[in-house]
Amino acid sequence: MKRKWTVLMMSAALFVSTSVGVYAGTNLQEIKAYLNGNIKIKVDGKPAPLVDDKGKPVLPIVYNSTTYLPVRAVSDVLGVAVDWDAASSTVLLGEKVDGVSIDTGDDISIHITKDPDLTKYNGKDYKTVITYMGNDSIVLYPKKKYQKLYLQTAALGKDVELIIRDSDTFRSLKTATVAVADGLKTIEVDIGGLDTISVMVESQTDGGYFIPLTTSYFK
Repeated sequence: MKRKWTVLMMSAALFVSTSVGVYAGTNLQEIKAYLNGNIKIKVDGKPAPLVDDKGKPVLPIVYNSTTYLPVRAVSDVLGVAVDWDAASSTVLLGEKVDGVSIDTGDDISIHITKDPDLTKYNGKDYKTVITYMGNDSIVLYPKKKYQKLYLQTAALGKDVELIIRDSDTFRSLKTATVAVADGLKTIEVDIGGLDTISVMVESQTDGGYFIPLTTSYFK
């Protein structure tokens, strides 16, 4: 039987260190599963033993022919931050932002990249970014759900100017200049009631921009 794989993100009491009180939740369902010590994990071809936050080995769980891997151990070997929000019973992977990523799954730009050679700025890897050397246009889709846009932008080589408009009415929302010396600058824009937003990036010769999707968000 072909084995299916998934990363388990269920009870944080099992995989993310939390209090015993998590077990009092009403959505817990008792199951019969198996710990499988024969399963080995490799990342990029290299062995990657799974351990908990104390360095003790943890084993994959097999349930209904599907193998579940502990999310904290997997995030550690992949170099992805993980945390637990007890208030909302949510496992948090990657960058923590106080909102919803602008990467909504829509076609926001043709210059989105996950290339590690392009996703780093000042020594930090932002994993997914929009970056381009030259003038560019980006379309964002808040879909009338949010009040604010927080757009992080860095200028590469030369200063850049961002012109942010309501795509439906072409009304100007904000014009902001980002200087190279500013580093990664956060631009705050009021977007209440707006469906679609256009962001025009105007660069000088040999200039470009860098927008991390992991830290730019709607709220």
